Amino acid sequence: MSFDIAHARGLYTSLSDGWIYLNADSQPQVPETVAAAVSRSFRNARLMQTTAFDEQLSGTHAQAPALKFYGNEHINAARRALADLTGTQAQCVILGAQLPMLYMHLSQAIRPLMRRGAHLISSRADRNCIDPTIAGIGEVRYSEPDVGTAEVPAWQYKDLVSGSTRLVSLSAAHPHVGVLNPVAEISQIVHEQSRSWVLCDVTALVGAKPVSFQELGVDIIALDCAALGGPEIAALIFRDASMFPRIDTTALEFPISAGLAGGVAAIVDHIADLAGEQRGSRRNRLQSAVQETGAYLASLSRYLVDSLSVLPKVHLFGITGELARNAKTERIPRISFCMAGVPAHTIYKRLLSHGIITTMTGNDPLLNIMGAAETQGVISIGLSAFNTTNDIDQLLRALASLA
Repeated sequence: MSFDIAHARGLYTSLSDGWIYLNADSQPQVPETVAAAVSRSFRNARLMQTTAFDEQLSGTHAQAPALKFYGNEHINAARRALADLTGTQAQCVILGAQLPMLYMHLSQAIRPLMRRGAHLISSRADRNCIDPTIAGIGEVRYSEPDVGTAEVPAWQYKDLVSGSTRLVSLSAAHPHVGVLNPVAEISQIVHEQSRSWVLCDVTALVGAKPVSFQELGVDIIALDCAALGGPEIAALIFRDASMFPRIDTTALEFPISAGLAGGVAAIVDHIADLAGEQRGSRRNRLQSAVQETGAYLASLSRYLVDSLSVLPKVHLFGITGELARNAKTERIPRISFCMAGVPAHTIYKRLLSHGIITTMTGNDPLLNIMGAAETQGVISIGLSAFNTTNDIDQLLRALASLA
């Protein structure tokens, strides 16, 4: 079944303003259903909801109706939606305001795991990492990205992981470069050589690839709903509730905005409905939708790379160059590039003059490793399911006027 792009574009009323949005990596568009859900949630979050029981409310032994705020239901619905997205249970979902804040609280929560001699493994390509000082860890080992392809190779974990490893942290895909890391292979190595947990940030992967525990093989999933076009809510999702007794769960208890939480279920439903009307449970609809949407995004990614590769002055990080030549890496439709002799702000302004919105990439650990600091700036492009090949053609024409 072919992807219904007209249906996908119709879910975003913001596209009617005439701009071409190629900045899903930094400022994703908000679907209309999500905006409406958040508006409703803020309006009724503090209203009292009455839930009647099946028993009749008369007689000596009648049970009184349960009274609760609508806001509590918004938070519970958010947990159920994220559980459906990742293939776990609602009680395994921890909600928070921002992903960096959740990583900081998780650093405190895992202190009971960190016995003498324990260590963790982080990736130098990631911004969000466990704080070793808060976690009480004396040693941190780092996995290194390939400077040519930007991928974090799995083979190095055979040397990094030992019996003293307690947590391995990495991301499933880089939000600006777009290369996918072999998370399932890394998780298998980690679990074979230690009792460590694997923490994976799947934010950039959602909608393009499956992000279930079964597919990735990880133990904790980190997710930022705002980066999907949802509300400013992030989540840490545990594989199983049996993991909680091993950590300090009091460090993961904090208030959540019920108004914002009302948009979480809406963004998950939006992902499930991107490929058109589907039947069945939300989990089944998510599987079908991600398969169709992912195939469309993969074709857009190939078209984007092939189109920009013909421009002689354009360098695509992780794609062009001698070290990346003939590399067989999976990608999502995100790329970062620079142009020889052309500052990034000049490129950005030229694209704006053509009605195209991209991202001027700031300081990024992976891009710095790949030499971005020695260029005149980097522009990043992030495509969404509402983008078309025509959007890429417009981008190519604008860049050709500079190249």
